[in-house]
Amino acid sequence: MAAAQNPWLATVIPVLNEEHHIEHCLSSLISQTLPSSEHMIIVVDGGSSDSTVSIVNDFIAESTKSNGPEIVLLHNENRYVPHARNMALQHLSESITHVLEYNGHIKSGPEHLLRLKSEWERIAKQHHSLAALGCKVVGSSKKNTMVESFIDETLQNPLGGGPGQFSTFTKEGETKTPAFALHLRSALEKVGGWDEQFITSQDSDLSMRLIKEGFTLYRTPEIMVEMRRRTTFGSWYLMSHRYGFWRTKVLLKHPSRIVLREFLPLIGAMFTIGLFLTSFQFAVVPLLAYASVLLMSGLYSSRKGILNLVGVPFCLLILHVGFTIGLLDGCVRKGRASRDR
Repeated sequence: MAAAQNPWLATVIPVLNEEHHIEHCLSSLISQTLPSSEHMIIVVDGGSSDSTVSIVNDFIAESTKSNGPEIVLLHNENRYVPHARNMALQHLSESITHVLEYNGHIKSGPEHLLRLKSEWERIAKQHHSLAALGCKVVGSSKKNTMVESFIDETLQNPLGGGPGQFSTFTKEGETKTPAFALHLRSALEKVGGWDEQFITSQDSDLSMRLIKEGFTLYRTPEIMVEMRRRTTFGSWYLMSHRYGFWRTKVLLKHPSRIVLREFLPLIGAMFTIGLFLTSFQFAVVPLLAYASVLLMSGLYSSRKGILNLVGVPFCLLILHVGFTIGLLDGCVRKGRASRDR
């Protein structure tokens, strides 16, 4: 990664109506300890109707005036994330060798880019086919609502995240799902960038295609970003449904991506319905078992706050119901836009 005169890194940020978060996002990027000559920022707007574009233009002027990193604003008529990332890929200068996935509602510490560079160089010595390096994702240190706190705890709960969850893993190693990854540009171009059929889960699809081409995907908990969680139960349900919906689409294209635990709520629901139809008197048993598991999850999370005793089980229920309905919905309907932010 040569530094000096031309940037080797481009951070790509697809945005749509991010006026409440984009300022914190860009502030964290222009304040990096990595020399500004080594990195640039590409914001790709999907047609924001709020003040997002105006805020970005203010940052462009500020960064130019202070000799900060170059910030470029592109307009994405196709609106969605995969189109935005592919558009940015087409606008990269020859000096760019790496592309960092970002979005408008995350922020990072001042050492983030420098540590990514250092970790990449260290890991690439051991894995010469390295194509992506992901990081840990934690909830924002400043919660806007109680619901946001519940959701953050839910994602750290064994029933809400699991061993692959971005916020809970503790060991570095190879992975199928690197979060907010630093990508090798040549690897992205080799597999044709992001599949624009995937409005959501385009990163999962990309990862599977990179792996099939023989590339290595890696992640480390030593580097992290903060991301704002959903702030209402309604948006939490819509997000859960959306991820279930698009998980079906990913699995139809990449069957090897199947993880049994994601289907446990669906299996449990089908088993319970079967009991209702055949042995009604026993149908209450799985319902009581599930309620007991949710209660134990609440007790587990209540060590961080007594209200989690109720809030976390409720968020888990929403997650399981929304994701399961989304899985089924994805079998019968085509892709559609996200509505949960």
